[in-house]
Amino acid sequence: MSRYYIVTGAAGMIGSNIVAGLNARGIKNIIAVDNLTKGDKFRNLVDCEIADYLDKHEFRELLNAGAFNGSVEAILHQGACSNTMEHNGQYMMDNNFRYTVDVLEFCITQRVPLLYASSAATYGASSTFREEPEFERPLNVYGYSKILFDRVLRKRWSELTAQAVGFRYFNVYGPREAHKAGAGSSVAFNAFHQFRKDGRVKLFVGCDGYADGGQLRDFIYVEDVVNANLFFLEHPEKSGIYNLGTGRAQSFNDVAHAIVNGIREYEGKSVLTLVEMAAQGLIEYVAFPDILKGKYQSYTQADISRLRAAGYTAAFHDVGNGVGKYCKYLLAGA
Repeated sequence: MSRYYIVTGAAGMIGSNIVAGLNARGIKNIIAVDNLTKGDKFRNLVDCEIADYLDKHEFRELLNAGAFNGSVEAILHQGACSNTMEHNGQYMMDNNFRYTVDVLEFCITQRVPLLYASSAATYGASSTFREEPEFERPLNVYGYSKILFDRVLRKRWSELTAQAVGFRYFNVYGPREAHKAGAGSSVAFNAFHQFRKDGRVKLFVGCDGYADGGQLRDFIYVEDVVNANLFFLEHPEKSGIYNLGTGRAQSFNDVAHAIVNGIREYEGKSVLTLVEMAAQGLIEYVAFPDILKGKYQSYTQADISRLRAAGYTAAFHDVGNGVGKYCKYLLAGA
C-alpha cells in the first residue's frame, strides 16, 4: 500500500510552496487538502505533482472515520484561517483549533509525524518573542486559536508516538500568494501592486513610538519557511514548538524601499534612497486605521535560539535579498 504525505492548506501560499518543495525532493505521493470555494487558488498547484486532492471537509470526515489508517507517512498541516480580522470566533475555533486537534488525535493513534502551522500572533501584545507561556498574549481570536492548540500539545507531550513540530510563523511573504490579494497578503505583495498601479506605496504613519513606516516586523521569505519544514521532516527525531522567523526585525520602509528600487531597476531607472522616495511622493504615509488600534503588532522579532539549538543552521534571506528576489518573480509574471 502506498503511504502518502498529506499537506493541508495545500493551495495556500505556504502549503503550495511546501508541495513544490516536496516535489523537488522527488516526493509526489501527496494528498493535497484545501477548500477551493475560492477557485483561483488552484493556480498555486498547477505546476505541482500530487496524487489526489480532497476538500478539507471531506478530508476531516475521512480522517475521523479511519479511512487513512496505515497509509500516511506524515502530515504537514498548514490549513487554517489566517485572517487576523476574522471576528467569527465559532468558525475560527473549529477551523483552526478543533481541526488541528483532530489531526493530532490521528497522528498519535497512527504514529504519524505532524508538522503544523502555529503563528507569531500567539505573542500578540508581548515584546518578547520566545516560545514560553509567559510571553503569549494574543490580541485576536486568530492568535487565541493558535495558542490554544500549542497549549494542548504541551499538555499531551507524553502521549506522542511520533514527531510533532509546531512552527510559529512570523511575517511570511513570497510566491503563490496572489489569491490573498488585499488585507491577507504580505506587505511586499501589496507594495508591489500599489506601486505598479498608482506609482506610490502607502504605509502607515508612525504609532507606538515608531516613525512613519518605521514599525518593525520579522519578515521571512517563504523559501526559508519551506526549507525549515523539510529539514524537520527529514529529522523525525526532532520535536518541539519553534519560532520561524529570521531573528531580525526590519521596517515596513525597508520593504517598500526594496520594492520600489526593484521596479525602478527593471524599468532602467536609477535607485533612490528612502528619503528621496518620500520626497518624490513614491512612498506616502497614511493615517493609522481605527479598526487596528489595540490589535496591531508594531514590533515582532523571532527569538530563534531554540530553532538553532535544534540543529537548523541555514541562513535566512534579509528583506533586501528576499524582497528583491520576490520582486523579480512578480515582475516576470506581470
